[in-house]
Amino acid sequence: MKHRIGRVETQIQREVDDILLKLVNDPRVEGVTITGVELTGDLQQATVYYSILKDDEQDVAQTQAGLDKASGLIRREVGKRIRLFKVPTIKFEQDKSVQYGARIDELLAETKKEEDNQD
Repeated sequence: MKHRIGRVETQIQREVDDILLKLVNDPRVEGVTITGVELTGDLQQATVYYSILKDDEQDVAQTQAGLDKASGLIRREVGKRIRLFKVPTIKFEQDKSVQYGARIDELLAETKKEEDNQD
């Protein structure tokens, strides 16, 4: 069953990414990258993780609002494209790992710069 869930998650991720690019005309969701999908064991709920290049709180809130508004359309389209017994409810959540990685890169660069200055 876990193998099937993984395949469905991958397929949902691909479809949501395509739907956002081609069907959602909301400027708030431009530049959104879908980074992953997590399905519940009963396939009833899908949490779709996304990242955006801007990390300003206002931009994140606007993007979240745009995705929440488009979730009904996205769910309908996913239902048309993927043959499932029941189409899962879709919830969008920002993927914080991208920001976390960028912050680590920043800190490493600062450390290297300080070491170079000490030499």
